[in-house]
Amino acid sequence: METDSTTRTLGRSGIRVSALGFGCWAIGGEWQDATGQPLGWGKVDDEESVRAVHRALDLGITFFDTADTYGAGHSERVLGRALGRRRDEVVVATKWGNVFDEETRTLTGHDDSPAYVRRALTASLRRLGTDHVDLYQLHLSDADPARAAELRDACEELVGEGLIRAYGWSTDDPARAAVFAEGPHCAAVQHTLNVLQDAPQLLDTAEKFDLAAINRSPLAMGLLGGRRAGAEAGDIRSRPPAWLPGFGDGDGADPAWVERIEALRSVLTSDGRTLAQGALGWIWARSPRTVPIPGFRSVAQAEQNAGALAKGPLTAGQLAEIDRLLGR
Repeated sequence: METDSTTRTLGRSGIRVSALGFGCWAIGGEWQDATGQPLGWGKVDDEESVRAVHRALDLGITFFDTADTYGAGHSERVLGRALGRRRDEVVVATKWGNVFDEETRTLTGHDDSPAYVRRALTASLRRLGTDHVDLYQLHLSDADPARAAELRDACEELVGEGLIRAYGWSTDDPARAAVFAEGPHCAAVQHTLNVLQDAPQLLDTAEKFDLAAINRSPLAMGLLGGRRAGAEAGDIRSRPPAWLPGFGDGDGADPAWVERIEALRSVLTSDGRTLAQGALGWIWARSPRTVPIPGFRSVAQAEQNAGALAKGPLTAGQLAEIDRLLGR
């Protein structure tokens, strides 16, 4: 597979992207589930978000990953406004499967029916201000595989109509990813991957089926960016759900995770990298199919993350040293 240190191809699609994408969960702002559990990253300044997207574009970022449910539609609206006339310069990924109320910014359920795929996409296109989505991803990680086969076929229809260019599944289950991979226009699997949470089976799946591995939580929800303090109210990290490791309830980072990060600090910050840049370099070194998508809420974060491109992947020796330090 042809690649260099600054670009990637999304699997078999031929779609070229920067090796670093930007995840747009955080710029959706605050939203919640029906019980009041926060699902966003706290308050956000939309104008700063727009400036950060513009800065990312200027620094060579051409891949932006969002979802219809982030901020209950707000992330898509902000991203669409920020891209504006530069839409054709970038690859836009979004997701579907969750159902939400935009007015109250509340997640209300999910819908895995084939009929909903088209309705969700139509709404996303409107919010994004575009006539097509480059990569459309199922956002229900544990959807039934038999139903997923129907959703895969529905995505093939959307490709045929020019409404999407390719599709994928956001799941940490290799067997589920393989169901979507049977479709000719499946290009990616999105899964958790960071230096503390390796995913060898998912990377093997991406290799086997010629998919891109799009990596969420590449900075462990900020811990690999240096976050230690407790999160503000309205931030999911202040009341972490069971599926979000690394944080205590309201009191900041898990000490065990902090200890492991500190053990890696000297390796990750070698060659003038910041901690976050080293963590992204580890992901690139892990596989040439990886496209990490760290979140951002400010121009400064956009600049730091984009700066990792110039540093490139870690060396094989550094990877081996990290495995030794973590006892892997």
